[in-house]
Amino acid sequence: MPVFFVSRRALSMKTLLLLRHAKSAWPGGVDDHDRPLADRGRRDAPRMGAYMAGMGLDPDFALVSSARRTQETWALVAPALGKDCASQTVASIYEAEPAAILVAIHAAPQESATLLVIGHNPGFEDLAALLAPAGDADTLARLRAKYPTAGLAVIRFDSERWADIALGAGRLVTFVTPKTLP
Repeated sequence: MPVFFVSRRALSMKTLLLLRHAKSAWPGGVDDHDRPLADRGRRDAPRMGAYMAGMGLDPDFALVSSARRTQETWALVAPALGKDCASQTVASIYEAEPAAILVAIHAAPQESATLLVIGHNPGFEDLAALLAPAGDADTLARLRAKYPTAGLAVIRFDSERWADIALGAGRLVTFVTPKTLP
């Protein structure tokens, strides 16, 4: 029987997927929390899910803001992933500051290796920049210039637990938007 060696480093990697909600509509008389996706958002969300699946970015848990537009984004992303992914609605990441989003990440199931968080700007743009100051210079510049709707930042950490994720400890692997997809 062959013996396989798995490095401790491979076991200790965490991958964070920060997906901003897809494009939302602005219907009159509707509270911000209750805004639905626009037609473009309903097209972009499954494309981003398919991109994640195609790139092997398979989340095993998702934290989703309580806003309607994030819930609808998740409803369209999830089937495109090609595998089941447990999720939790987290009201505290709705329109949240980076610190509040990080608290939710710290509380994520520790056994999860790849965590998807679906939320909002400016919190996501700020958090991504704070978590991942390292990475490809062009990719970092694109992320810092604009984090559009349905934008996806992929950040890796050399950590065994989500509770240990710290600012400045991540590496930005990629930043993808619907416009950059083929």
